[in-house]
Amino acid sequence: MALESESLKKSCCVFGDVYGVIMVPEELEIEKDASIDQFRFQLPDLKQAFQVNAIQMKETVEENTSTTERVFQDRQYQVDAAIVRIMKTRKVLSHTLLITELFQQLKFPIKPADLKKRIESLIDREYLERDKNNPQIYNYLA
Repeated sequence: MALESESLKKSCCVFGDVYGVIMVPEELEIEKDASIDQFRFQLPDLKQAFQVNAIQMKETVEENTSTTERVFQDRQYQVDAAIVRIMKTRKVLSHTLLITELFQQLKFPIKPADLKKRIESLIDREYLERDKNNPQIYNYLA
Protein backbone atom coordinates (compact mmCIF):
# COMPACT_ATOMS: atom_id res chain seq x y z
CA MET A 1 0.00 0.00 0.00
CA ALA A 2 1.63 3.22 -1.12
CA LEU A 3 0.74 6.47 0.62
CA GLU A 4 1.21 9.50 -1.57
CA SER A 5 1.12 12.38 0.87
CA GLU A 6 2.82 12.86 4.19
CA SER A 7 -0.47 13.86 5.85
CA LEU A 8 -2.01 10.52 4.96
CA LYS A 9 1.02 8.74 6.33
CA LYS A 10 0.55 10.60 9.62
CA SER A 11 -3.14 9.78 9.97
CA CYS A 12 -3.51 6.20 8.73
CA CYS A 13 -2.72 3.21 10.90
CA VAL A 14 -3.59 -0.45 11.36
CA PHE A 15 -4.94 -2.03 14.56
CA GLY A 16 -4.60 -5.78 14.08
CA ASP A 17 -7.25 -6.69 11.48
CA VAL A 18 -8.99 -3.30 11.71
CA TYR A 19 -7.98 -0.33 9.60
CA GLY A 20 -8.67 3.15 10.91
CA VAL A 21 -7.85 6.81 10.69
CA ILE A 22 -6.84 8.69 13.82
CA MET A 23 -5.85 12.25 14.56
CA VAL A 24 -2.14 12.59 15.25
CA PRO A 25 -0.68 15.69 16.90
CA GLU A 26 1.52 17.83 14.68
CA GLU A 27 4.32 17.62 17.26
CA LEU A 28 4.71 13.92 16.55
CA GLU A 29 7.46 13.67 13.98
CA ILE A 30 7.37 10.78 11.57
CA GLU A 31 10.01 10.22 8.98
CA LYS A 32 8.91 10.23 5.36
CA ASP A 33 10.19 6.67 4.95
CA ALA A 34 8.58 5.38 8.16
CA SER A 35 6.40 2.34 7.70
CA ILE A 36 2.96 1.92 9.19
CA ASP A 37 4.32 -0.74 11.59
CA GLN A 38 6.79 1.73 13.08
CA PHE A 39 4.06 4.30 13.45
CA ARG A 40 1.63 1.90 15.12
CA PHE A 41 3.77 1.46 18.21
CA GLN A 42 3.81 5.18 18.96
CA LEU A 43 0.04 5.41 19.54
CA PRO A 44 -1.56 6.12 22.94
CA ASP A 45 -3.79 3.66 24.74
CA LEU A 46 -6.86 3.21 22.50
CA LYS A 47 -9.23 2.27 25.31
CA GLN A 48 -9.02 5.79 26.67
CA ALA A 49 -9.17 7.41 23.25
CA PHE A 50 -12.50 5.81 22.28
CA GLN A 51 -14.32 5.80 25.61
CA VAL A 52 -17.77 7.44 25.31
CA ASN A 53 -19.53 8.78 28.33
CA ALA A 54 -22.93 7.10 28.86
CA ILE A 55 -24.52 10.38 29.98
CA GLN A 56 -23.81 12.00 26.63
CA MET A 57 -25.37 9.13 24.69
CA LYS A 58 -28.84 9.43 26.27
CA GLU A 59 -31.43 11.25 24.21
CA THR A 60 -34.29 13.17 25.80
CA VAL A 61 -37.92 12.39 25.01
CA GLU A 62 -38.34 15.66 23.11
CA GLU A 63 -35.28 14.95 20.96
CA ASN A 64 -36.53 11.44 20.28
CA THR A 65 -39.98 12.63 19.15
CA SER A 66 -38.53 15.39 16.98
CA THR A 67 -36.14 12.90 15.41
CA THR A 68 -38.94 10.45 14.59
CA GLU A 69 -41.04 13.26 13.10
CA ARG A 70 -38.16 14.41 10.88
CA VAL A 71 -37.51 10.82 9.78
CA PHE A 72 -41.19 10.37 8.87
CA GLN A 73 -41.17 13.64 6.90
CA ASP A 74 -38.18 12.33 4.95
CA ARG A 75 -39.89 8.99 4.32
CA GLN A 76 -43.32 10.30 3.37
CA TYR A 77 -42.32 10.49 -0.30
CA GLN A 78 -41.33 6.82 -0.21
CA VAL A 79 -44.71 5.98 1.32
CA ASP A 80 -46.56 8.04 -1.31
CA ALA A 81 -44.62 6.35 -4.11
CA ALA A 82 -45.39 2.89 -2.69
CA ILE A 83 -49.12 3.67 -2.45
CA VAL A 84 -49.24 4.98 -6.02
CA ARG A 85 -47.20 2.01 -7.29
CA ILE A 86 -49.56 -0.49 -5.63
CA MET A 87 -52.70 1.29 -6.75
CA LYS A 88 -51.38 1.67 -10.29
CA THR A 89 -51.06 -2.10 -10.62
CA ARG A 90 -54.29 -3.03 -8.82
CA LYS A 91 -56.54 -0.09 -9.91
CA VAL A 92 -59.15 -0.93 -7.20
CA LEU A 93 -58.20 -2.07 -3.71
CA SER A 94 -59.75 -2.15 -0.24
CA HIS A 95 -58.21 -0.25 2.65
CA THR A 96 -57.11 -3.35 4.59
CA LEU A 97 -55.48 -4.95 1.54
CA LEU A 98 -53.69 -1.70 0.71
CA ILE A 99 -52.34 -1.38 4.27
CA THR A 100 -51.22 -5.04 4.24
CA GLU A 101 -49.45 -4.58 0.91
CA LEU A 102 -47.74 -1.42 2.19
CA PHE A 103 -46.43 -3.20 5.28
CA GLN A 104 -44.96 -5.90 3.03
CA GLN A 105 -43.28 -3.42 0.65
CA LEU A 106 -41.99 -0.83 3.10
CA LYS A 107 -38.78 -1.87 4.83
CA PHE A 108 -39.06 0.53 7.75
CA PRO A 109 -41.53 0.51 10.67
CA ILE A 110 -44.52 2.78 10.20
CA LYS A 111 -47.78 3.32 12.05
CA PRO A 112 -51.13 2.62 10.36
CA ALA A 113 -52.28 6.13 11.33
CA ASP A 114 -49.38 7.61 9.35
CA LEU A 115 -50.32 5.47 6.35
CA LYS A 116 -53.91 6.70 6.60
CA LYS A 117 -52.67 10.32 6.57
CA ARG A 118 -50.64 9.65 3.43
CA ILE A 119 -53.64 7.99 1.73
CA GLU A 120 -55.80 11.01 2.61
CA SER A 121 -53.11 13.28 1.19
CA LEU A 122 -53.16 11.35 -2.08
CA ILE A 123 -56.95 11.58 -2.18
CA ASP A 124 -56.70 15.36 -1.72
CA ARG A 125 -54.15 15.55 -4.54
CA GLU A 126 -56.47 13.44 -6.72
CA TYR A 127 -54.24 10.41 -7.18
CA LEU A 128 -56.85 8.23 -5.46
CA GLU A 129 -60.57 8.41 -4.79
CA ARG A 130 -62.93 6.55 -2.53
CA ASP A 131 -65.52 4.32 -4.13
CA LYS A 132 -68.95 5.93 -4.21
CA ASN A 133 -70.74 2.80 -2.98
CA ASN A 134 -68.16 1.59 -0.42
CA PRO A 135 -65.86 4.13 1.32
CA GLN A 136 -63.46 1.34 2.34
CA ILE A 137 -62.43 0.83 -1.30
CA TYR A 138 -59.96 3.08 -3.14
CA ASN A 139 -59.83 3.65 -6.90
CA TYR A 140 -56.70 4.75 -8.70
CA LEU A 141 -57.17 7.80 -10.92
CA ALA A 142 -54.96 7.63 -14.03
